Amino acid sequence: MVKQLLSADPAKMLEMLTRYDLSTYTAFTFFVGTMAMMAASAFFFLEMRNVPEKWRTSLLVSGLITFIAAVHYYYMREFYTATETSPTFFRYVDWLLTVPLMCVEFYLITKKAGAKIGLLWKLIAASVIMLVTGFFGETIDRDNSVLWGVLSGAAYFYIAYLVWFGEVAKLAATAGPAVARAVKVLAWFVLVGWAIYPLGYIIGTPGGLFGVWGSAAGNPLMDVVYNIGDAVNKIGFGLVIYALSQSKEA
Repeated sequence: MVKQLLSADPAKMLEMLTRYDLSTYTAFTFFVGTMAMMAASAFFFLEMRNVPEKWRTSLLVSGLITFIAAVHYYYMREFYTATETSPTFFRYVDWLLTVPLMCVEFYLITKKAGAKIGLLWKLIAASVIMLVTGFFGETIDRDNSVLWGVLSGAAYFYIAYLVWFGEVAKLAATAGPAVARAVKVLAWFVLVGWAIYPLGYIIGTPGGLFGVWGSAAGNPLMDVVYNIGDAVNKIGFGLVIYALSQSKEA
């Protein structure tokens, strides 16, 4: 690094220093993400014995989500520091395991209101389609990224429809005020928190955001956004479930 800086012209030197700083900060967010997810997992697992039995499975799933993410973030940080490239493959593997589990939470907390197993499979199938098509468009068939993005987006909006206006919303309305509030907060996570993922897809595929951003494949700033968003979404989901388990109205 020092030899490269000494031999570079001033403009190139500034670019290298900026790149080095961004890479350092990005690697740090992977580390913070690992620790935050692991701490959340420990909290959710330990609190299982202190919540009513009917909410223990939901809290267990919350702990599994953050634990799986913590393991992946550990490996993603190692990959990033070694290559300084975005760990797209590891990130999609993480999402393929954790996002369906986040969808399962909607089924678990509305099960008491009569949610059927069919709803569970709808949520899981939509989340898997969303992620698999996104992976194809971002890594395997980038020339047709728009097509894959449309398919992925359709699955995403189907999930959003279910939790805002569909079966999940209707069941939550009859499950009591505590469940209704929890589902509403989780629905906001899906609509707003999850929005960073399609945005990252658009920026990270050929043409970027209508050609303005180019490709974010080598842009560490997108990894920072993903890391912060992942932590907020996954830990936030679990905290909403925990708050529901502590409600006297639940």
